[in-house]
Parts: sequence; C-alpha cells; structure tokens
Amino acid sequence: MSDPMGLLGILLGLALLMGLAFRGWSVLLLAPAAALVAAGFAGEPLLAHWTQTFMGGAAGFIAQFFPLFLLGGVFGKLMDDSGSVTAIANGMTARLGRKRAILSVVLAGALVTYGGVSLFVAFFVLAPMAHAMFRAADIPHRLMPGTIMLGASTFTMSALPGTPAIQNAIPMPFFGTSPWAAPGLGLIAALVMAALGLWWLDYREKQARKAGEGYSLSDPDGREATERALDDSVVREHGAISTEFDPAEMRHGEHGRSEPGFWTALAPIGVVLMVNLLMTAVVLPRMDTGFLADPRWGGTTIGAVAGVWSVALALFAACLAVVLLNRANLPSLRATLDAGANSAVLPVLGVGSLVGFGAVVASLPAFGMVRDQVLGIGGGPLVSLAVATNVLAALTGSASGGLTIALDTLGPTYLRIAAEQGIDPGLLHRVAVIGAGTLDALPHNGAVVTLLAVCGSDHRNSYLDIFMSSVVSALVALVVVILLGSLIGSF
Repeated sequence: MSDPMGLLGILLGLALLMGLAFRGWSVLLLAPAAALVAAGFAGEPLLAHWTQTFMGGAAGFIAQFFPLFLLGGVFGKLMDDSGSVTAIANGMTARLGRKRAILSVVLAGALVTYGGVSLFVAFFVLAPMAHAMFRAADIPHRLMPGTIMLGASTFTMSALPGTPAIQNAIPMPFFGTSPWAAPGLGLIAALVMAALGLWWLDYREKQARKAGEGYSLSDPDGREATERALDDSVVREHGAISTEFDPAEMRHGEHGRSEPGFWTALAPIGVVLMVNLLMTAVVLPRMDTGFLADPRWGGTTIGAVAGVWSVALALFAACLAVVLLNRANLPSLRATLDAGANSAVLPVLGVGSLVGFGAVVASLPAFGMVRDQVLGIGGGPLVSLAVATNVLAALTGSASGGLTIALDTLGPTYLRIAAEQGIDPGLLHRVAVIGAGTLDALPHNGAVVTLLAVCGSDHRNSYLDIFMSSVVSALVALVVVILLGSLIGSF
C-alpha cells in the first residue's frame, strides 16, 4: 500500500478518535478502532496490530505508570474525604480575603495539585470555593474556569520542579531524568505562566466591573452544577482520561464531619515534595542498583526507574501522613481507599489505549514521513520536540497520552541528537512536558469539558479565558524555556 494511503489512514484514525471522543465516546473503544482504521489503510494485518502492537504499547504504559495512577488516586481521595483539600482552599480564602478572590483560587489550586492531588478532585473542591469567593467579590462566574485552570492545570502540572503530576513522570524513563529536571528553567516557566495568567484574569475582572457585570449565577454555591457533572456519563469519559481520576468514585468513600487545621492539611503535601527530593538526590544515588541489569528485573537501569520510584514512594508516604494526621476525619478508611484505588483504573486504561493507538501509528511505513517532517523542523531539536508534543497533545486531547506517544516514537531519536549536540536530557524533559501542557487545553480537551461542567459554564462564556490563561501563557513560557535553554543550557 502506498505511503499516501497510509498517511490518509493515520489522518482518518486521528479524526475518528478526536471527533467521537469529544462527543463522549469511550476511548477504550475508539483507540483500537482508530488504530485499525490506520492499519487498514496501510494494508497491514489488523489482528496482529491489535493483539501485538496495540496491546503491547498499552500494556507497556500501564506496567510502567500504573503505580503512580494508583497512589495518586488514593492520595487524592484521602485528601478529599479527610477534608484536607477543603481546609487548604478555605485557609487560602481566609488569608487573602475576598478582594483577592482570583489569586486565592489560583494559589489554592496550585497548592493542592503541586502536592499530588488529582486534577478532578481539585476541580470538584475548588469550584464551590470559587463560587463563594466570586459571589462575595461580585466577580462574574464565567471567569471561574479560567481561574481554576490556571492554578490547577498549568505550571503545577508541567513547570514546577518536583511536581508529582503524571506528565512530569512520563519523560523520566525515556531520558533517564528525575522529577526535578531543569529546575531553574521550570521555575522561570512557572513564573511566566502564573504572571501572564493572573494579568489576563485581572484585566478581564476590571473589564467586567467597568461594564457593571457581576456574579449572576442563579445557583449561589454551584452545588447543582457540580452534582450534575458527577452524574454526567460524558463528563466521566472526559474527566477520567484527562484528570487521572474517575469522577464516578467521588460519590464513594465517606467524608469526615470536620476539617483539619490549615497546616495539618498542608503537611502531606510537604511530605510529597520532601520525600520526592530525598529519594532523587540522596537515597537512590547511594543504593547499589546493579541487580536491575539482571533479566529477572527486566535488564533495566536505575536511570529508567528512579523517577517513578521517587514519585511512587513520595505519594505512598503522603498517603500514610494523611491517615496518621486525620484518622478521626476518615470514618470509613477502607471505603475511601477502595474508591481511590478504583479511581485509577479507567484513567490508566484510557491513557494506555491512547498509547496503544500511537504504537500502531508509529509502526506504519507512512509514519516515517511524519517523523522526518517533525525532525526537519527548523530551530533545532528543542523546537521540533516542542512542536511534536504540542501537536500530539492537541490531537489526542490528552497531555499524558500525547506526550507518551511522542516519546515512544521519537524519544530515542531526540536522546541521540541531544548526546551528539551536548544537550542536557533534563532540558529535553522540561521542554517536552511544558509542550504537552499547552495545546492540550483546546476546546475538545477532557479537562476543559469537565471543568466547564463542574463550574456550570460553557465554551461560549468561559473558553476565551481558559485559552488565554492556560494555552497562551504556557506557549509564552515554552518559548522562554527554549530560548534560555538554547542560549545558556539547562539549569
């Protein structure tokens, strides 16, 4: 079969995946179907691609990253049921006051997600807080989604060094890096995203006040919208893949009757960051890990697993901290743990299916044309890597899915080019993660659809602010990182 037909199959597969996923179809069905469409147009054996190529790619991703999905889901559910996420949000409100409503919501979202709380849990808890703050400050509720997205799903996901977000973990096995890759550049990127996003939201708030527009939602605390979102099967499909947490599990478990103090609630987040740093900088470098080369352990190296080990142990330690500090606020610990564990299943299978689709596409002869075009983009490997992760995240509507597909198919090539040109793999890591976290917030992205539903808004009223605070700010930060990395190197 000719390469043009193969390329047409890839494009049709992507169109099928994007179009039906946006309408709420399950990725578990769409990803293999789209992969078989691409393989069929290329004249390749369909069953072999399904059982060998697709399932091999999906299984590899699940085997590598399921511990992080599992522990992240458990930690998020423990923080939610114990009242810790709410306590952190309320603590930020009390400290900053209603005059700084937007800043309060952004900082609360940043604190909980930088500490490892799942994105959907953050959305679910932050939305009622934002409704209360915006109502008190008389700020239009249409600005809520952009505000929550800025705090919970931009710089804490892709830029801040040490973040336990799955997106920051994905490049580690490919590049042999740690969660703290290129920390200086990551901090600069985070500051750029936060500053630009806050500037835009402040500008929009002032515009609204001049026009005499205030908070006008008939549902004063937003609870009705949040409850509708939890009952919406389309939101479940979108939310599970893009927020690494199955929304259906929010109704399971049992909430405590009181909230911990602000500092008690914050302590497990400190545990995540501290254990992550100690494992990366102190513990693992001193361990004798030569045994990993044995076939019994997959013939791997510490560089391929150190990042995942660090984040996994950090999340496990944080789960223990939540239980020890909040046992009285966890009336049904088993139910909470079960709900947290179950919340990881649909997300990891969904993202794994996207990776399986990418594995099939990458194995097709026509993909060589795509690869050569990407690698031939002017500006050097950092620019072409940023374009590849941006485009794939945009097409799949998933930062983690797009990033894994990009690195599965092009990661070894970029690592070889980096070695030839003296580029620090940590710089590749940071560029890839920030790149995946930019165009993944286009209108069809699951996190965007989920957040709008949770906030009781829609694309027409709120998407411009999401785009400016999440996409544009991240693109500017990405350009800054590429320029500084090209001129100075990684730091």
